[in-house]
Amino acid sequence: MRVRKRHGAEEMLANNPQFVVPDPKNWRGHWKERFSNGHSLHIEIGMGKGQFITEMAKAHPEINYIGIDLQISVVSFALDKLQAAELPNLQLLHVDGSALTEYFADSEVDLIYLNFSDPWPKKKHEKRRLTSKNFLAVDEEILQPCGQIHFKTDNQGLFEYSLASFSQYGMTIKQVWLDLHASEFTNNIMTEYEEKFSNKGQPIYRVEAEFPDKTQ
Repeated sequence: MRVRKRHGAEEMLANNPQFVVPDPKNWRGHWKERFSNGHSLHIEIGMGKGQFITEMAKAHPEINYIGIDLQISVVSFALDKLQAAELPNLQLLHVDGSALTEYFADSEVDLIYLNFSDPWPKKKHEKRRLTSKNFLAVDEEILQPCGQIHFKTDNQGLFEYSLASFSQYGMTIKQVWLDLHASEFTNNIMTEYEEKFSNKGQPIYRVEAEFPDKTQ
């Protein structure tokens, strides 16, 4: 999601270190201490303006959430929502989602959400897709054994690519939805993009994929 530069965004983030973690590398391996509990940790890579991750944190106070985005204006809009909701189980990171091992230790994360990621449709940009094998290798490193990725998109080409990528990597496809909003899937929490595309009648694709347990 590309948004216009927001005036004062840097100051907003700097003035709210209790919500936007200013030194995430220092918390690598110690996120349970940051949240002051032993709950499971779910992260969203590329959180848009924060609607999905905020609503998930509201709906599941028994889970800790971290929203990640590289765009400072995007993080500032997510901060607005977090401040309004005052959620103790949600933190935000203004960092590059391709460098996750710098911020999370091995097996520290329980689940990763990828929602409406940039499709990077040109073949030469394949390595930039968040479901490509190079990103999956990083995800597997920080996830618990048998950790999962929950992926949603409106882009059929990216969805088909991702299904193949997950399978070729050795992951198990647990469930697939070819038209999420026409299915019996319950308690779906939408992103800003999802609302926009579904209102236009576009199908939303969703998949839950699980990494193999390499500890066995």
